Amino acid sequence: MTITAADRVLADRITTTGQMICRYGLVIVLAWIGVGKYVKMESRVLIEHSPLMSWLYDFLSVTAVAYCLGTAEIVAAILIAARPFSARATVIGSAMAIVLFLGTLSFLFTTPGVIATHAGPIPVLSGMPGQFLLKDLVLIGVSVWSLGEALHARAQ
Repeated sequence: MTITAADRVLADRITTTGQMICRYGLVIVLAWIGVGKYVKMESRVLIEHSPLMSWLYDFLSVTAVAYCLGTAEIVAAILIAARPFSARATVIGSAMAIVLFLGTLSFLFTTPGVIATHAGPIPVLSGMPGQFLLKDLVLIGVSVWSLGEALHARAQ
């Protein structure tokens, strides 16, 4: 099978479109979740069981923790969105997103009720919080890609 110049152009356009959807989809998700922390979506049920994060409640209120996390998510989103202007900003925002998603993914292992049942040896995730948390596997992957892409752009 011979690949034509038109095929390469189409493949490049599709790849570029996919990258834009990934980057700005990540921005929208981070910003939306961040704003939600100011409105109602606090994560106490998840955080209070986490050995990595439960200590925050020793000196911050539930609302303060939600606002801190929400602010970090919004800042990460803004920095990632700045990619057309600053690869450096996107490096910082992507690294922030990776840390945030690592924290969220840790809840898969620390939150009671994540596993609803088993299908033989395979754990079946509950709808909430299990399947809700699982999406962060894709989001951390997009964050890692964004970090790598921005680092590559900075090096040129």
